[in-house]
Amino acid sequence: MMNPITDQKPIMLRVIEKKIESPEFATLFFEYAIPFKPGQFVMVWIPGIDEKPYTISYHSKNQFAITIEAKGLFSKKAITLDKGDLVGIRGPFGNGFEIQSKKHVGVVAGGCGMAPLATLAEQLDKNTTFIHGARTKDYILYPDRFDIDRQFCTDDGSFGHKGFVTDILEKEIASGKLFDMIYACGPEIMMYTVFKICEKHQIPCQISLERYMRCGFGVCGACVCGKQIVCKDGPVFNSAVLRDMKDFNTKALLKSGKDVDLSLYFSWRCK
Repeated sequence: MMNPITDQKPIMLRVIEKKIESPEFATLFFEYAIPFKPGQFVMVWIPGIDEKPYTISYHSKNQFAITIEAKGLFSKKAITLDKGDLVGIRGPFGNGFEIQSKKHVGVVAGGCGMAPLATLAEQLDKNTTFIHGARTKDYILYPDRFDIDRQFCTDDGSFGHKGFVTDILEKEIASGKLFDMIYACGPEIMMYTVFKICEKHQIPCQISLERYMRCGFGVCGACVCGKQIVCKDGPVFNSAVLRDMKDFNTKALLKSGKDVDLSLYFSWRCK
C-alpha cells in the first residue's frame, strides 16, 4: 500500500506548532510519520499562493518540521502560518546524505543551509568538526540545538569569528586534522569554495544544492544543473558528480526556463 504523502497529490496537514527561531526564521511542525533521510525535501503547497520545496529540518517518529526564511512572496506568507493552518505536503523527494558517523567528518553550514544539515548533525558523532556561519547573529539557525560543539562565525563579527566558514575549514586542515568526509550547505559560492578546498586536500565531500523546483520528482526539468536534475539526482551531490557539473557555481534556470548567471538567479529567488 502506498504512503499517501509520497503520491503526487499533496496530503493536507495542519500546523501543530510554530517556533520562532530568530527574527528571520520560523519553523512549522506537523504531526505525521514521514519516512525520511537527512537531506531530502518536501514540496509545500499553500492554497492560492504557490508550491515550493523545503528541506525537513526536524524529524522524529511521528513529527517533522520545515524551517522558513522570510525573503520572497511565498516564504513571507508561509512564515505567517500558525497552529491549525492547513498546508499541502508532497514527498519526501530526492537523495539525501550518505552518513559516515564512525569516521572523522566535518559539517560546514552557511545561513539557512543549516536546515538540511540539522537532521544529519543529530546523527553524527560528538567529535564532528562543526563550522557554522551566517551574515549576522540573527541568521544563525538553532544556536543551542545540538550536542556537537560548533565553531561560529559571521560576516560582520556580531557572533563568533569575523569571517567565513571556509577560513575556519582551511585552518582546521592546516592544523593537521584529517577528514574522511565534509558535508556542506549554504550559499553556492561558499559550497564551491568548500568543494575546491576538499579537492585540493583530497577530501571527499557531499553538498546540498538549491535550484528552482516545480515538480519535485524529475519530470519538468526546471532544476537542471549541467547533466543533473537536482530534485531527482540530488539535491545532495558528492565530489565525483560535482567535478563534472559545469553549471555548479555558474548558471541556473529561472522559472521561465531562461539560463542565467547564478547571481541573477538568486536575486530572482529572493523576490
